[in-house]
Amino acid sequence: MGDIAEDETTFYSNAKDYWKEIPPTVDGMLGGYGSISSIDINGSKAFLQKFLGVRNSYVSQLREEGEGKTGTGCALDCGAGIGRITKRLLLPLFKTVDLVDVTPEFLDKAKSYLGEDSKRVGNYFCCGLQDFVPEHGRYDIIWIQWVIGHLTDIHLVEFLQRCQKALQPYGLIVIKDNVSYEGVVPDELDSSVCRDLEIVHRLVGRAGLRIVYEEQQKNFPKEIYQVHTLALR
Repeated sequence: MGDIAEDETTFYSNAKDYWKEIPPTVDGMLGGYGSISSIDINGSKAFLQKFLGVRNSYVSQLREEGEGKTGTGCALDCGAGIGRITKRLLLPLFKTVDLVDVTPEFLDKAKSYLGEDSKRVGNYFCCGLQDFVPEHGRYDIIWIQWVIGHLTDIHLVEFLQRCQKALQPYGLIVIKDNVSYEGVVPDELDSSVCRDLEIVHRLVGRAGLRIVYEEQQKNFPKEIYQVHTLALR
């Protein structure tokens, strides 16, 4: 994103103001595309199970290459909103999940939305990712979905570096997000940007991370951006 037209403070404050006005519902979290939630979750689950599954050819291949199986102790849901991903993807697979989001109303809603499963939430962190410092060595999975566009290039690189330090042995950072066809596309409505895949790759490299596996989410509506999922270590 080389340069944001507006200054950094405004970039973040405008996004914070935007999300304050969004209803704390699944449809609100997905920008009116609540109908894609199950497709999204199923795609993410299949992606994660490549690393968590015991009887899995991809995991076997990783072991041959000196990679260990990712644990299922604790996950972090970044830009968690009301906990849609925590409820349907992470809590069924991990013993404990932490949530981080910039909007306090969403985290308040998450406590009731998650129901009985909220007993297995470790922490609710109300913080922008540009300022969030995850606990060193705590997480097996750090899931970052539909939120990197709210970070400047520098802050994204720095956040990924902090995330790397927060991983357990054989832990993974997963980015799942929209990608543009070319360059950086700003969205003035929610004060975010959409980067193309080459730029995302470059920023991941700048953070000192490597892409372990990558795939495109299938069966989303044709009118929305392509969505790619990247597993990083």
